[in-house]
Amino acid sequence: MSKLKKILLIVNLALIVVLFNFSVYKKEQTLHNGTLVLMPLAPVDPRSLMQGDYMRLNYNYGEVNSGELAKRGYCVVKLNDSNVATVVRFQPSMKPLATNERLVKYFVGSAGVRIGAESYFFEEGTADKYAEAKYGALRVDDKGNSVLHGLYDENKRLIK
Repeated sequence: MSKLKKILLIVNLALIVVLFNFSVYKKEQTLHNGTLVLMPLAPVDPRSLMQGDYMRLNYNYGEVNSGELAKRGYCVVKLNDSNVATVVRFQPSMKPLATNERLVKYFVGSAGVRIGAESYFFEEGTADKYAEAKYGALRVDDKGNSVLHGLYDENKRLIK
């Protein structure tokens, strides 16, 4: 291997490490500084609970035909005093946005509308306590990026 190839390889590896760490840093910032948004869960597929140590999350977006939405865009939600979200509309860009509304990025996949936080993994043997989850708790930044924070019960308490 020539010296130039070795240098290019090292530079590429360093670039990948920097980009990966920057991505982790951005997610950590969203977890620490993002707004708590409790997305109501639609009925959960009980087969997922039995399959293993994770739960597939289905969010309640209300009446939406994913075939009529843009491939990527923003789900606009309104929060009540308990940070429970109600989906107001879907739109392709960040505007318009009222002062009491928040953005959550979405994409349309083969299974419909997705926000990127559709699976929750938990410790083996603890599935029963998560079966009563009513809300998926997201931390959302000002640009609509979200990170799944945990699951909340009907009393809006974090399930631990």
